[in-house]
Amino acid sequence: MVNHMISVDEAMDRILRHIVVLDSEDRAILECLGQVLDADIRANESIPPMDNSAMDGFAVRARDIQGAASLSPVVLSVIDQVAAGYVSSRKVEAGTAIRIMTGAPVPAGADTVVPFEDTDEEARVGRGETLSDIGILVEPVEGANIRRRGEDITAGQVVLRRGTMLRPPEIGLLASIGKAKVSVIRRPVVAILATGDELLEISEPLAPGKIRDTNSYTTAAQVLRYGGIPMMLGIGRDTARSLNELLGRALDADLLVTSGGVSVGDYDVVKNVLAERGEMDLWSVRMKPGKPSAFGMIRRGGDQPGLPHLGLPGNPVSSMITFEQFVRPAILKMLGHTNLEKPTVRAVMENSVMNRDHRRIYCRVIVRRTGDTYRATLTGPQGSGVLTSMSRANGLAVVPEAVARVDPGDTVDVQMLDWNESHNLPQEAP
Repeated sequence: MVNHMISVDEAMDRILRHIVVLDSEDRAILECLGQVLDADIRANESIPPMDNSAMDGFAVRARDIQGAASLSPVVLSVIDQVAAGYVSSRKVEAGTAIRIMTGAPVPAGADTVVPFEDTDEEARVGRGETLSDIGILVEPVEGANIRRRGEDITAGQVVLRRGTMLRPPEIGLLASIGKAKVSVIRRPVVAILATGDELLEISEPLAPGKIRDTNSYTTAAQVLRYGGIPMMLGIGRDTARSLNELLGRALDADLLVTSGGVSVGDYDVVKNVLAERGEMDLWSVRMKPGKPSAFGMIRRGGDQPGLPHLGLPGNPVSSMITFEQFVRPAILKMLGHTNLEKPTVRAVMENSVMNRDHRRIYCRVIVRRTGDTYRATLTGPQGSGVLTSMSRANGLAVVPEAVARVDPGDTVDVQMLDWNESHNLPQEAP
């Protein structure tokens, strides 16, 4: 067990070195949102499966309406009507047209669709006429307003590659080619353990010297947000028996996240129990908040691989920010993602920030956009126990270790927690 100062980047590298992509599972496509494909997806059919109309209008032969204009319409006989989902049994021949709805198969013989607005249908209906004839008022190019078979996807084509994250468009694409189930990297089960005799369950009344357990809930919410499955173990008391009992329930998980018990001033029971159950490093990371952290591998028994363990600080803001920097990328890697970076923008700071001890500072800020410029404002007091500073924030402004001071007007990187620019603050007037 070691305890020395390392950089955020070095901590990240050490953690990710021990994290592996999980195995795959077959799931119904609606259950796979946010998961990553474990195999290429090939289409067995073309999309669209047939030539179909892109507009409500009339299916015609282009050569029949050459020279058509509003002052000299070409009149065709309407021989049928076809809606989406149906097929016309009639063939478009010289001097004829078939009334057609969007998505309906193009009838035999037709090569062009003329939209309703380019005909005299409205005038004929206004005069109470039956649509046995139709006047064409324009001369479109041959093939106009027809979606061709295979225009989007051709049979045999690879439509989604292994490693693709499934968003709503991909779910729709899978549905369009008849894929009800796909193989995806499974979601990691993340065991969550808060430690400390001072903690109460959230439903318990406050007592002298006690605080409610917030970290279990913020951590579980973060796990859910980034695609994992939280396994809440409860509160571990400062006894070896309590901690060992709860840790035993975590062995079926893919990742263990604890909060508290890793600072220099903490009681040694948490550190000792974790060290006895595997290999553990205590780190001082050059970041603020979140300096005390831990990482290790918990033994499971037999020839099973160890359980990766990330120990977060006990202060709620420190815990959440450390999660964003270390646990989030670990979960994403387990899920099969290759881009582990947080979305980041360059923003102009509107406050001063001092960096007296050369750590990487993560300031809670609200980011707004004014024209082409992002602006970042501190959410208020930045203490590691001020959870409202996270609640008000939509970003984390990053002050590098080598920067001693940020002044109003200086530009910094901001990791975006979300993109709700109006979150708790009015938007700038245009």
